[in-house]
Amino acid sequence: MVLRISSFHLLKKCCNISSRYGGRTPQENCLRFYVALPRLTPQEVSDILQGNEFSKEFNELSAVKSYESNQLASNNPLEDTKSEAKCLSSKGILFGIFDGHGGAACAQVVSKRLFHYISACLLPQDLLKQYLDSVNTDNNLELLETFDRQVEFVAEIRDLYRSSFLTFVRELSQSDPSDEIQVEKALEKAFLRLDSDFSNEALFDLSRKDAAKTLAVAMSGAVAVVAHFCGPHLHVAGCGDCQAVLGVLSEDDTWSAKTMTVEHNIDNRVEVARILSEHPESERTTVIRMERLLGQLAPLRALGDFRYKWSKETLEKQVVPFLGESAIPPNYHTPPYLTAKPEIKYHRLRPTDKFLILGSDGLWDMITPLQAVKLVGEHMRGKVTLSPLKLPRKNMKLSEVNKMLLQRKEGLKKTPQDSNAATHLLRNALGGTEFGIDHGKLSQYLTLPSEVVRVFRDDITITVVYLDSDFVRQCPQ
Repeated sequence: MVLRISSFHLLKKCCNISSRYGGRTPQENCLRFYVALPRLTPQEVSDILQGNEFSKEFNELSAVKSYESNQLASNNPLEDTKSEAKCLSSKGILFGIFDGHGGAACAQVVSKRLFHYISACLLPQDLLKQYLDSVNTDNNLELLETFDRQVEFVAEIRDLYRSSFLTFVRELSQSDPSDEIQVEKALEKAFLRLDSDFSNEALFDLSRKDAAKTLAVAMSGAVAVVAHFCGPHLHVAGCGDCQAVLGVLSEDDTWSAKTMTVEHNIDNRVEVARILSEHPESERTTVIRMERLLGQLAPLRALGDFRYKWSKETLEKQVVPFLGESAIPPNYHTPPYLTAKPEIKYHRLRPTDKFLILGSDGLWDMITPLQAVKLVGEHMRGKVTLSPLKLPRKNMKLSEVNKMLLQRKEGLKKTPQDSNAATHLLRNALGGTEFGIDHGKLSQYLTLPSEVVRVFRDDITITVVYLDSDFVRQCPQ
């Protein structure tokens, strides 16, 4: 593939071109620098977009009626993962999206382990003891029913992870029986303990043959968003820059978006102030540099990423022999600089709450929460939602504006092409315009060469959880 620009750095620079040129987004301006991109047929586009669709309906009485999900890769391999499961003892339902960085290892392991830690934290002591008693018997109790396609760990890693988890369950079973189970505390404890286990597993006997795998998990990282539904109660835990947005339909039949997460990045001034307060004044100009933690990491909270958590001595003795001096970030004086502690929001569901959208930042880079809510809301009604109308230039003639409005009117007559709402979001995030889906734009986004595709779009993972308004309405206040 040949670019009309001479280097990758110039490509990145052109992506920052102001959108005042023709009213286009920076990404759209940048796409125009490509020539001779192969054009996909509409069916080929749909085959790509629908390739990772998944959906499930729930038959039992619950606030959750069903969910639909999808993923679109930018990285190879895909660094996003997702999980969905039902807690068999507490009856809670869990949904999670995990966005990896520095490789896919941490996100993949988090997606397979975190829900077990959460489910254990939600159990009373008697059930924890029953679970422990059942281990290695013919009646081994299961804590979760998972719904996504599972990938098994290799035997050595599986045994190590199982040992860590059983140690945690034993500790939970010996805690103060008078302690009341609280979902907020359970979610926080699960995140932090799993992260701690990553550290212990990575540093345990680095001479063993699977040490490279556990070290890879600890040195890569993942941000996460997890939603827990139980009856009319919704708790959302966010760690990093994934987001969860509640779609609310008002009495006057208009959609609004209730954001259930806080992004932990440079735009969050409270988060930046927290980090700066935890380090000496002498590091004020180095803790956050170039809008990143220590000039390297964009999210300001994450699981894994122990290059920002371990002591400098540990990195020098245990990690540098494997990964070299670059394993230690610059200006590394007073670790830890990073935490896996999630920020948790609670919401008591109401009949007007219709669905929850969970998405990795690849989605939110392309569309706003309100746009996403409107797209899913109108998709439920079999309608399309168009992007806000923007005039391409000033001083347009009335006849030209009228022509645009007629085009827009025709676009509104169309029905969604995808039955899966997550796919509908994908299609509109990549190809949506004020007049409908632009097939050429979609084709361009899906045919970008691997060496530059990350400049234009990130991995995208979406889960749409549909809520049962009748169930919520009947729940006691």
